[in-house]
Amino acid sequence: MTEDTRDPSELHVPVLLDRCLELLAPAASREGAVIVDATLGMGGHSAALLDAHPGLTLVGLDRDTEALALAGSRLARFGDRAIRVHAVYDDIADAVRRAGFSRIDGVLFDLGVSSLQLDEADRGFAYAQDAPLDMRMDQSRGETAADVLKEAPEGRLRAIFERYGEEPLAGRYARAIIAAREVTPIERSGQLVEVLQQATPAAVRDQRHPAKRVFQALRIEVNGELSVLERAIPAALDLLNMGGRAVIMSYQSLEDRLVKRELAKRSKSTAPAGLPVELPEHKPEFKLLTRGAELAGDEERARNPRAIPVRLRAAERTRDVR
Repeated sequence: MTEDTRDPSELHVPVLLDRCLELLAPAASREGAVIVDATLGMGGHSAALLDAHPGLTLVGLDRDTEALALAGSRLARFGDRAIRVHAVYDDIADAVRRAGFSRIDGVLFDLGVSSLQLDEADRGFAYAQDAPLDMRMDQSRGETAADVLKEAPEGRLRAIFERYGEEPLAGRYARAIIAAREVTPIERSGQLVEVLQQATPAAVRDQRHPAKRVFQALRIEVNGELSVLERAIPAALDLLNMGGRAVIMSYQSLEDRLVKRELAKRSKSTAPAGLPVELPEHKPEFKLLTRGAELAGDEERARNPRAIPVRLRAAERTRDVR
């Protein structure tokens, strides 16, 4: 796997770094501990974990080959304690096996689009920069956002914007895109923004940027983010040893709902109502380590705008079901 010579520390500030380190410390400090960074990105959280715990082995997953190369540069000094795997995080169980392990002591998810993807203009993730409408996190496979806009019928576009962007003007935008693409293909972010601007009532334009939710929805559709996450969280929790910990950071409500639902299910007793004594096999598998979703503090939000929407949840395995 190739490495990128750019300095990742200058490109990316890890979100809630100290809190993630604090929550993962009891698991990461075990002898022979294995932690999975399921969203390696540019390796900021991983490097800090490896620095803090000299006995730790870290398995870092990412579907973005450019991110893996940058992380390789940042993590090279840790040698074979840092293992990079090109994989989508719903493939976490197979990735852990390929790295030589059967169980893990901790897992970190830092969900959503990365700083690298947002800041690289030619990736097409940011509506503020004109670029080809790609939006693939793994640029080696799959359809692009431009492909979706070219081929999807009006009903599918409306459904994408409603479900993944929670966009109240989804139908209006879908119709505008269909009309615009009959004149010329929508292949660049600037074109799409213009179509959306023209289709948006002036009163709405004054309240929010019309492209924000549509771009989010297209990105989620192109990368299958919610379906991947729905598989990944249970798979990751199943891999954890007793006392193992999961820390998950979400950046939009759809992600956070999935995470909240799975953690809530795993942290509740399965004992039938009215049972006088809770049998061991009915005890919760996990206990929650956070009260609801934790937010970044004012200081971090001011220092790192990417932290503004973050919602952090964490849990620890308390019963092994194997």
